[in-house]
Amino acid sequence: MKRNDKWAEPFGEERKMESKGKYYITTAIAYTSGKPHIGNNYEIVLADSIARFKRKEGYDVFFQTGTDEHGQKIELKAQEAGVTPKEFVDRVAGVIRGLCDLLNTSYDKFIRTTDQDHERQVQKIFRRLYEQGDIYKGAYEGMYCTPCESFWTESQLVDGKCPDCGREVKPAKEEAYFFRMSKYADRLIWHINEHPEFIQPVSRKNEMMNNFLLPGLQDLCVSRTSFKWGVPVDFDPGHVVYVWLDALTNYITGIGYDAEGNSTEQYKKLWPADLHLIGKDIIRFHTIYWPIFLMALDEPLPRQVFGHPWLLMNSGKMSKSKGNVIYVDDLVDFFGVDAVRYYVLHEMPFENDGNATWELIAERTNSDLANTLGNLVNRTVSMSNKYFGGTVAHKGAEDEALDGDLRAVATGAYEKVAEKMADLRVADALTEIFAIFKRCNKYIDETEPWVLAKDPAKSDRLSTVLYNLVEGIVIGASLLQPFMPETAERIAAQLNTGLREFDRLGEFGLYESGSRVTEKPEILFARLDMKEVEKKDQEMAEAMEAAKAAGANGNTAAGGSTGSGNAAAGGNVGAGGNVQENAGKGASDAAGPDAAGQADPGAAQPIDIGAKPEITYEDFAKLQFQVGEILSCEAVPKSKKLLCSQVRIGSQVKQIVSGIKAHYTPEEMVGKKVMVLVNLKPARLAGVLSEGMLLCAEDAEGKLALLKPEKDMPAGAEIS
Repeated sequence: MKRNDKWAEPFGEERKMESKGKYYITTAIAYTSGKPHIGNNYEIVLADSIARFKRKEGYDVFFQTGTDEHGQKIELKAQEAGVTPKEFVDRVAGVIRGLCDLLNTSYDKFIRTTDQDHERQVQKIFRRLYEQGDIYKGAYEGMYCTPCESFWTESQLVDGKCPDCGREVKPAKEEAYFFRMSKYADRLIWHINEHPEFIQPVSRKNEMMNNFLLPGLQDLCVSRTSFKWGVPVDFDPGHVVYVWLDALTNYITGIGYDAEGNSTEQYKKLWPADLHLIGKDIIRFHTIYWPIFLMALDEPLPRQVFGHPWLLMNSGKMSKSKGNVIYVDDLVDFFGVDAVRYYVLHEMPFENDGNATWELIAERTNSDLANTLGNLVNRTVSMSNKYFGGTVAHKGAEDEALDGDLRAVATGAYEKVAEKMADLRVADALTEIFAIFKRCNKYIDETEPWVLAKDPAKSDRLSTVLYNLVEGIVIGASLLQPFMPETAERIAAQLNTGLREFDRLGEFGLYESGSRVTEKPEILFARLDMKEVEKKDQEMAEAMEAAKAAGANGNTAAGGSTGSGNAAAGGNVGAGGNVQENAGKGASDAAGPDAAGQADPGAAQPIDIGAKPEITYEDFAKLQFQVGEILSCEAVPKSKKLLCSQVRIGSQVKQIVSGIKAHYTPEEMVGKKVMVLVNLKPARLAGVLSEGMLLCAEDAEGKLALLKPEKDMPAGAEIS
């Protein structure tokens, strides 16, 4: 892997900051059931930015990621693909690692749970826990969810479905080994209370305490006999080690842990981990199961587990089955590596879910990367060449008010960025860095170099202004390196200097006076044509639809990309909105009861969807819903899914574009009374202006139905 652990000083020397000690960071290991989408890849970019930042702060960083490769789901997928489980996971693990490399992540180890040394240690750990009485043999009877590979009791189900994923469960019974979770529950509760930083954000901690620990823990099934693709229990060959005891232990086996007491020096140096970075959906396994396993092994607990939010697609959870995924290689091919890295890091809030669409990524690329950053560097290099033949020199012609403020912003940025990074507020850290570039742009407007150039008597002032700009850019680029490493290096190359160590960022004026910038400035980020972005988005959506129709669900065993985009069932409805996403689709076992309380076999079966964040009445009151009457409707040219309707709402007519062409013809739409979200910000879909959203319901099969008032209501009637 390419790594930039050393950074050249302004005068060409190389130095390294004195180490502040070790820092061990991990991501969750990716499950090798198929190719991950950008929502999955976000985690490795987030971890990489933290690891790179810690290295530049002077820490001895070890960054581990990898793949989780055992379990019933993989055994079944391998059968479907006509290959062995090992052949299947070898292909998918190669794809996952390739995406990590594509995103320029600087991991130190990529562990696979099929690695022989890992499997050997899992067997040792299982035997040790059994011999000391923490694991016992019994039988399990309950409701089993194959996708989650989890057993549940009837009381734990939610509307008869898996409480984690919302899918169907089936009754199952088998002989199994169990871990005595309750033995360590009180100790874990004490640890969490005594170490408030252990689970972050705080909302995740409260969820674990109130929903799982305080009500009491049940013993955990840690072996299976109904499938073979797993680590064999060496003293009972009919059993394989169950997924979580196998997968979670990668964090210690990957750095040299030995259950028989012969751990390596690397393990002794690195453990406990400083940060486990994981998705919020697996927080329970990492903050309850994993700490208890470690307690049983008499090992220290990790210092912090951070459950990051999700990156959503059009505000809905990405799902290959729904066709609303975006693949990172498609994005990188169109936007470039650092633009993708910047977007996912900048747009993900600390605690709430972020959102991604092709249009949003393009808008952020144009505004922040092309305008604020790229244009700044280009103008500075171009003016240096135009006015001084590329030479940048400080001539001492200072304006203390203007220059002093620029210096203060640039030299004060590191402390602000470091404070945000210490709290893992990466998006806020990027905002602080871009404050430097924005201040430099303002400095250009304030000093007006093109005006100074007209007066030979102000040549020294002009030279000093350009020097100050270069110095500010170098400081900003040095801070930017952990987040956008290639871009930072390209900026430094254009300015003919090195990126600085963080302990020098409080100094202004280290750029060697008299240095020459590059003769021809390089365009860092070209402005994107939004029509081309819309075209690409449409191509990806159509490719995904084709893949779904072929039964591929946007994924192959080898992980080949089949495109991305919006769900074929509706994608964008109205002005950039989305059909209600269905995170846990799957019909219940019974049809809904009719008015007499009897099941109606012809009734639509109920479904469950993932819960969105709770809102207040004030949030809801901002939305304006009214009844609309569709006056006319036509298909949007060059689009396979969009209809454009003219909708009368009171005395006005709004144009609304909806992704429902697969479900309604234009003729069917005319005359319908529908429910409309009226005050949605207008947006263009496939180049056509949309001024609202038609509300639809979506069933488990992806079929849509427009929502209509039960009784005939006038166009414009308020819905409340």
